[in-house]
Amino acid sequence: MNVRVPSALPASPRRLALCAGLALLTSCGWAGTGQEDGGSPPGAPTGVTAQAGTATSVHVMWNTTARAERYEVYRGTTKVEEVPGSKHMVDVTRLRPSTSYVFTVRARDADGRLGPSSRAVRARTPAAVADDRSAPSRPARPEGRPAGSRAVQLTWSASKDDRKVVSYDIQQSGTKIHSVGGNQTAAVVTGLRPGRAYVFTVRARDAAGNVSPAGAAVRVTTPGRDDGRGTAPTGFRVTSRRADGAHHLHLSWVPPRVDGEITEYQIQLDGRPATSLVYGGRAPRDRAGYSFYVGRESGVRHRVRVRAMLPDGTWGGFSAERTVITGAGR
Repeated sequence: MNVRVPSALPASPRRLALCAGLALLTSCGWAGTGQEDGGSPPGAPTGVTAQAGTATSVHVMWNTTARAERYEVYRGTTKVEEVPGSKHMVDVTRLRPSTSYVFTVRARDADGRLGPSSRAVRARTPAAVADDRSAPSRPARPEGRPAGSRAVQLTWSASKDDRKVVSYDIQQSGTKIHSVGGNQTAAVVTGLRPGRAYVFTVRARDAAGNVSPAGAAVRVTTPGRDDGRGTAPTGFRVTSRRADGAHHLHLSWVPPRVDGEITEYQIQLDGRPATSLVYGGRAPRDRAGYSFYVGRESGVRHRVRVRAMLPDGTWGGFSAERTVITGAGR
């Protein structure tokens, strides 16, 4: 999901705090890995913005870059942050108050090749405020409306603070997706899907890092329809394998090509959710795989399909459904 301030270049934050390691919520399995092909390193990230969040931090964000496995964020010539390709924003901390900084971003691919630097962006941290423990007031009268089938316009009334509001945090379903300056009371969230319901909240932050309570939740449904074909896993295959007197189904598929990294899948067996798969480390981008137990009886027919949790927090379309018989191979 991308966020931009009106009249600014679009930028893409991304989701999420993920499980450490490969967490299989209901059964054990395995996952394949893959690498992006490409004869050249990634291009320079575009849409880079920098906005002071507190007196000692700056929020930097950028757009998706093709073939990016990781992003490196530089303060001047010093690398200060490195994030996975699924993230398109970071808070650079431990900065000095009342200081101007220059930031750039570079993308690195799966083969370790580092692309060129983005354009340089500047941000100035505000002055420090001694012994400020008072949070700003809650942003009032938040509103949202669709801006086409893939974007939402958010507005709110300015919060009050005993010193000064430095920034506003925009959250989607409880996860911070961007920050805008304290003098701004509007933002456009882009990269959404037609016909989907989204929930946004806004919090105000002062120079000391005190954060207000969240404003009232804004619920917006984008217009239009999405049949899910563009977000469904492709090349879906299922085989039956027998091991230690039991039958297991082995699945493989090509992840959907979307803005960001796919880290969670739901596998449906005979019309019902059977198990979930969550990647905490590097998620496959070429072909994914997974195996799970289905019983000891041979000759049982099963219907299987899979879908992905997209980076905007909604489920993508289901893959084609495959039928397999235990003990019968493919």
